[in-house]
Amino acid sequence: METSSQAVPENWAPRFFTVWTGQAFSLFGSQLVQFALVWWLTKETGSATVLATATTVALLPQIVIGPFAGALVDRWSRRLIMIAADSSIALATLLLFYLFASDQVQIWHIFALMAVRSLGGAFHGPAMTASTSLMAPAKHLARIAGANQTLQGLLSIFAPPLGALLLELLSTQHVLLIDIGTAALAILPLFFIPIPQPARKAQQANDETEKTSYLRDLREGFIYIIKWKGLLGLIILAMLLNFLIVPASSLLPLLISKIFNGGAAELGWAESLLGIGMIAGGILLSIWGGFKRRIITTLVGIIGIGLGVALAGFIPANKFPYLLVVTFFLGFMQVFANGPLMAIMQATVTPDKQGRVFSLLWAGATAMMPLSLLIAGPLSDAFGIRFWYIFGGIACILMTIIAFFIPPIIHIEENVNPALATVTE
Repeated sequence: METSSQAVPENWAPRFFTVWTGQAFSLFGSQLVQFALVWWLTKETGSATVLATATTVALLPQIVIGPFAGALVDRWSRRLIMIAADSSIALATLLLFYLFASDQVQIWHIFALMAVRSLGGAFHGPAMTASTSLMAPAKHLARIAGANQTLQGLLSIFAPPLGALLLELLSTQHVLLIDIGTAALAILPLFFIPIPQPARKAQQANDETEKTSYLRDLREGFIYIIKWKGLLGLIILAMLLNFLIVPASSLLPLLISKIFNGGAAELGWAESLLGIGMIAGGILLSIWGGFKRRIITTLVGIIGIGLGVALAGFIPANKFPYLLVVTFFLGFMQVFANGPLMAIMQATVTPDKQGRVFSLLWAGATAMMPLSLLIAGPLSDAFGIRFWYIFGGIACILMTIIAFFIPPIIHIEENVNPALATVTE
């Protein structure tokens, strides 16, 4: 059974990291399935349109449903939400396994599974992230964020080659079974480990027996963010960062092939160095924890990302090894930009509103991806691949320098009271 929000017990680590480890295995299985399905679509269709559609299908549920899922995460049992999300994804994967095994699979079946996985993620991600601040002490949140970034780096390095190896040894449907097994590893601990539930402040302010409506909760989440200028500024900062940086990642194959005359091997080296940089940064952040004021760590990390992206645009065509150094640096700095940002929100946002805040953050950041690609693609075709790297990197640096001089952002960790006002009818 869930427990209400309270002080984190001294023996928090075994419980938290048991759940965390199960989720890590599930993420690994998901990466394998993602690789297998994308490769199947590539092999069967050879169509860029199909792959672009698959990406869109994987993004849309989180963009459209995300803002509305957060209010439900804050109303319902977060433990049951995680169980239901993981179970739904596993059942959908099991159905796809049957379709592959019976040779009935069609392209739209793949799209449907990707949509289900994205929908599950729209609920599961905010539930797990919001639960972290109630399961672990605030002083360790930045280190946990570092561990999460290290995990992402490990997955980016090992999941694709392992997925390729497994597809050589096994059929696609048997790779799907691996994902079902790793999902079970994520679900089982949740049956035995309690996940604390936050106190419902808005409900307590009314009559104890009165339950607030879903629409009121949804409205309350939007007002909470708008009233807290520092939090609103951070969310806008994250959205702008995605808008400026995502195209640089998507255009990397073209940068390597057209500017550096490289091929698949060079692209593989660059992506591996990015993952290694994330691991190195994640390990350092896990040990160090960042600056005492976490917002400083985040802003320094964002400046580092902007610097790395801009440098990638200036590297001479005959200096490809320099690009590898830059990709390592980008992975390293990405950890310090993202990890403390999550820790700040987990430590400062009221626990009973974290589901809504994280859902809105991820929906907004995800929505920037297709929008930025629509703009960056034509501009890069018109002015050259280097243009967006130089423009996006310099804009990222300038944007972050400005953030240093915006008091609500730079003092967000001290000024939490503006967001605590209750929403009245």
